[in-house]
Amino acid sequence: MKNLIKRIPVIGPAAQNVYRRWLSPPKPFHGSEDYWIERYRDGGNSGAGSYNRLAEFKAEVLNDFVATYHIQDVIEFGCGDGNQLTLANYPAYLGLDVSPHAIAGCKSRFDGDASKSFSLVHDYAGQMAQLAMSLDVIYHLTEDEVFATYMRTLFGAARDYVVIYSSDKDEPHTPSAHVRHRQFSHWVRTHAPGWRLLRHIPNRYPYAGDNDTGSLADFYIYGRGSLT
Repeated sequence: MKNLIKRIPVIGPAAQNVYRRWLSPPKPFHGSEDYWIERYRDGGNSGAGSYNRLAEFKAEVLNDFVATYHIQDVIEFGCGDGNQLTLANYPAYLGLDVSPHAIAGCKSRFDGDASKSFSLVHDYAGQMAQLAMSLDVIYHLTEDEVFATYMRTLFGAARDYVVIYSSDKDEPHTPSAHVRHRQFSHWVRTHAPGWRLLRHIPNRYPYAGDNDTGSLADFYIYGRGSLT
């Protein structure tokens, strides 16, 4: 089979790469933090949700919210590779992530932009912002304690609003080891007194079998008061 692939003149190199991946066993999953550290270290990106039309949809909603409600500063837990941020219009922004490679990449990508700063989650020192955000993160938190800690930190960092872009259903077992869907809204009702859901914005591109063109995530906007 290996010799046959090499004899195919046009698709030979690509076919050989597929063949090598087929022979290589998948990497064992050691937890959500290790997964993302390894993914960015190995040259991976933030995923389909941070690119193309899904990223444009997210940016449209977020930029409109920031402008309409005069948001002065934003903190995001899970900034990833920063591609989503290239579409953002925020007066001041702090992005945090578990991956040293992601943070280093963001610092390089936005070098010279004084409105943006980045830090490892493990170096988070209690900074707060008018708006705290979680985009395409919650369904990647496979461990219960990691999820609970993340949610406490997210809501604890927000002065006025929290915006979550995620699925909101319980589905502990999925084909991907790094994905676990959670009904996070139940956690908010139980553990975040004083916060209430102000708006639910369904995805313009709902999932229809292709992660590159659709998503299970919707927008959920929480606040201490109301949207006027």
